Amino acid sequence: MKILGINASPRGSKSQTLRLVRAALDGARESGAETELVDLCQLDIEYCNACATCFAKGRCIFEDDFAELYQKILNVDGLILGSPNYFHTVTAQMKTMLDRMADAIHCQLLTGKYGCSVATAGSPSYDEVTDYLNKILMGFGANVVGQVGASPRLPGTMEAAEKEAFALGRELAEAIRDKRVYPDQEAVHQERRKYFKALVEMNKDIWTHEHEHWKRMG
Repeated sequence: MKILGINASPRGSKSQTLRLVRAALDGARESGAETELVDLCQLDIEYCNACATCFAKGRCIFEDDFAELYQKILNVDGLILGSPNYFHTVTAQMKTMLDRMADAIHCQLLTGKYGCSVATAGSPSYDEVTDYLNKILMGFGANVVGQVGASPRLPGTMEAAEKEAFALGRELAEAIRDKRVYPDQEAVHQERRKYFKALVEMNKDIWTHEHEHWKRMG
């Protein structure tokens, strides 16, 4: 069982979001998971230019750090996504990574995986980011286990949130181990798979890679 934590805060070792990602990874590791932490802001990832090459060929035109990170994402059983709230959304680094994963949306490549999110904010608005990240995880086909947020400027908030993040990491590992099913989420997944299969079928002459993917999936 492998779980990958991705921290998208540019504050390095001073990052409060990093504290929550690490706490969640600690909880997952205590529950038997093999864990890895990625500092997204240390990677060189170009902006998506909407060329659709990934739809047609299954690879990106850019030769940067994304390819290795993407392979890690596809190879793990669980994901922990973390970002501070910058102007009501994730950081530019997180959004840049997500934009490069359009092929994962069309092919629902995170189907069968599990994920959760953590966030921090200067005010009690961290749920704007955790809600967004969990919606993205579901968009890729993953099952969402939960979320944790904190407002570090409020005394005692981080300490409590770290404990919650630790528990969330344990729950993530347990959900993977149990192959937990969430009926309400599964209904959404089924509708989404139906939609993207139809969309790819409509574009099968130009999105050849994705069409072959869905054929292999039966």
